Amino acid sequence: MLKQYRMFADYNRWANALVYDAASELTEAEFHDDRGAFFGSLAGTLNHLLTADRIWMKRFTGHGDAPVKLNSLLHDDLASLRRARQVEDQRIIDWVNGLDETTLAGTFTYTPITQPIEITQPLWAAVSHFFNHQTHHRGQCHTTLTALGKPSLVLDLVYYLRADGKQWLES
Repeated sequence: MLKQYRMFADYNRWANALVYDAASELTEAEFHDDRGAFFGSLAGTLNHLLTADRIWMKRFTGHGDAPVKLNSLLHDDLASLRRARQVEDQRIIDWVNGLDETTLAGTFTYTPITQPIEITQPLWAAVSHFFNHQTHHRGQCHTTLTALGKPSLVLDLVYYLRADGKQWLES
């Protein structure tokens, strides 16, 4: 599972870069236009992704800033949001690269923002959710971009593996 999570961490970085490249083609008004996604606009969705990643990374590592609301507006402009995203993506890669099988097989306890109750589960299950959550909301970013008349993004894992992720196909 470690190899898979390391691949997902790198894929996450790659896919986020594609989304941010596409977002850089938007006007400021388009970036903030509410297109009916769960967090409204592309700005809202990208901020939520960064917010959620920071919350999970604080839970996983015990370090870093963790917003207290899932709809926190961390950065109103794309440039500073992108810089923060790049830093967080590298933080995720570094953390996953430092995991070992014993840690991953252990349990993990946290308190959700939405329900103040302690939850204990295997760490591997929480890490799986972490990467799945990112993919889910990047899909909303994709929908928002196409609703704004922008070209469809190719974010499938298989395309990453055929391009920048070839190293993960080696035995």
